[in-house]
Amino acid sequence: MNLQSKRELELTRKKLQDLERLYAETEVDPTQGGYSRELTLRSLRQTANQLKEEIARFEAHAGSMATDH
Repeated sequence: MNLQSKRELELTRKKLQDLERLYAETEVDPTQGGYSRELTLRSLRQTANQLKEEIARFEAHAGSMATDH
């Protein structure tokens, strides 16, 4: 997915914050088993990294558009 607008950027940043909070909570949650927790953390980390990449691509593209004009 490629971000198309500032609104999408804002929503993606919010999702990233939520994922990072959930990651931190899951990391210290004593009720989850070891393997289950590791799989959950891996999935959360991968999704967070994807969102970070989308944000970086949008910001790089927006920056290049500003310098082109």
